[in-house]
Amino acid sequence: MQPLRILDRLKFVIERQLVKGAGFQLMVVALFIALISLVGGLLVLPVGGAFDSVGSAIWWAFLRLTDPGYLGDDVGNWQRVVSTLLTISGYVVFMGTLVAILTRWLIAKMADLERGLTPVTLKNHLVVLGMSRQSLPLVSELLASSGRMKRFLEKHETQRLNLVVLSEEASADQLIELRNQPGIGRRVRRVILRSGTAIQPEALNRVACLDAAVVILPSAPNDSVSHLVTSDVETVKALLSIAALARQSRSPLPFVVAEIQDIRKRAVIERAYPGAAEVVAGDATISRLMAQNLLHPGLSEVYNELLTAGSGNEIFVRGGESMAGLTLAEIAAARPSAIVLGVLKRNHHEWHVQLVASSDTRVDTDDRVILMARDYADTEASPERQRMAAVRLQEPRAVTLERSSEPRRILVLGWNRRVPSLLSELASYPCAGFHLTCVSVVPAEERELAIRTYSSTPPVICRHIEADYMLEGELRQLEPSTYDSVILLSSDRLPSGEEADARAMVGYLQLEDVLSASAHRPQVILELSDPANRHLLDGSPAEMLVSPVILSHVLAQVALRRELRVVLDELFTAGGAEIQFRDPADYPLPESVDFHHLKKMLAEGGEITLGVFRARPDKQGRHLILNPPRQHFLDLQEADKLVVLCLTE
Repeated sequence: MQPLRILDRLKFVIERQLVKGAGFQLMVVALFIALISLVGGLLVLPVGGAFDSVGSAIWWAFLRLTDPGYLGDDVGNWQRVVSTLLTISGYVVFMGTLVAILTRWLIAKMADLERGLTPVTLKNHLVVLGMSRQSLPLVSELLASSGRMKRFLEKHETQRLNLVVLSEEASADQLIELRNQPGIGRRVRRVILRSGTAIQPEALNRVACLDAAVVILPSAPNDSVSHLVTSDVETVKALLSIAALARQSRSPLPFVVAEIQDIRKRAVIERAYPGAAEVVAGDATISRLMAQNLLHPGLSEVYNELLTAGSGNEIFVRGGESMAGLTLAEIAAARPSAIVLGVLKRNHHEWHVQLVASSDTRVDTDDRVILMARDYADTEASPERQRMAAVRLQEPRAVTLERSSEPRRILVLGWNRRVPSLLSELASYPCAGFHLTCVSVVPAEERELAIRTYSSTPPVICRHIEADYMLEGELRQLEPSTYDSVILLSSDRLPSGEEADARAMVGYLQLEDVLSASAHRPQVILELSDPANRHLLDGSPAEMLVSPVILSHVLAQVALRRELRVVLDELFTAGGAEIQFRDPADYPLPESVDFHHLKKMLAEGGEITLGVFRARPDKQGRHLILNPPRQHFLDLQEADKLVVLCLTE
């Protein structure tokens, strides 16, 4: 074995050079070419006559090594033998090895570029820190907001939208996934993917975070109570990293829109980031929508339209510069395709929300006007539009919700981190009593601990049952038909949203089978986690809430119009302005009434009419008609409801 040590040493030295990269590999190949040329030149040198010196013989060997076309010029058997050997060596060493090294280097370089490790050189762009199932509708929402986006770009003095998304592992597959997302398509060319996580300073530099106009920080999915490092902890760490990066480079802090799951950490978020920031509480937002939907069955269709891009009406906030000196009645008369909901008044560094404000309220330059419309262009005054007679909203009167004589019995099938937030939200409605029965395979002790930890105030009455609602026998024993409402939750303990939704949808179909034999049908609310599953149950009587789509809309619109966050908080929380249903029989309506006349009649009682909720769905399965044309006759039928915005105590 001793004689092999020199050979092993030589192999080791060559190996250490080859692993250093393409440059060193080419250097080794060049040495081999030089060595073969030297040996070939020395072999033909004794022939004599054809070569004047050693250099000319080596050059002859190098030409045969690199180009087989010289093979026919050789004279003599020995030269032809050596030339043939050199040509074969050239195919192996020069052509084969050289092409292999260059090809491998090019593939590796292309793979590095696809990984998104090159820092972007952009300014006033949008940055999304994190790639998850919630990021897809978020990107689609940003690209679809044409009117808001145009104003946003004008504000930041840029002509083209550049959207940079930070993903843990950027790849071409993710670009394909983005391209296939509804609302993106060819606009995926505006999206730039970069690799890294939001808690890595080098990744923040890679997306030019400090030069961005807005940084959106969505919450990571699939938090589990067993995880010590939750998505909220990562959000705080990311905000601290951005602040530290700005201090080191002495750069101004960008505007940040951050999503948190636990609303109790809002103060921590605001303390972690000293710059301009808006905090969107994800769990609290969905819990508020569920709570109001339990109070007003059918309201989910209203929120799904208002909080989903491209499916109807949205809430817009316009600056008061072009409306200064006008009253809300005059603003509404000049915008017949929009409904004026109220106004925002600046109070030092905060905004005071006045939804359902009197029509005589005059708008100042620093104010913001809140409108509902189908498109951003509908919120602009145009002389081409037909002006409507002003609808005068009287001084609004707060409606006192009647205290229910019996509590509403709610059956909750499944468990996720939003349940404690939902209980806390239900407890904020003292006029309505709730008795919840929570059914899950999660141990009851663990659920009770999560509820006690979340809120120090006594929540609503909640009874816990350890059972699997996927088993038909256990579901029948629960007698779901005896409840007023049934909520099916999408689990956050499964690896993906597809699996969580698959379980929830199968449970829903099984629930429908159980309810089909009962005379009483409760209200059914189905929560989904994956936007792709939204249309699988089209036409079903269940009310669906797709959490990522709703939260993506809120994050995107708050990023483009910061003041919208306080408007949504006012609209979704207990007390203040609320969207409710009204019975047309409570008003002295004529047999045939158009929407403009209906607005005038309800405005006399201090309520804003938003639309009509039909008892019978249309061909698309929709019950809701929001903001119809003013001269459209409604043809109200029995059991139809009016959708109004009113003040509550």
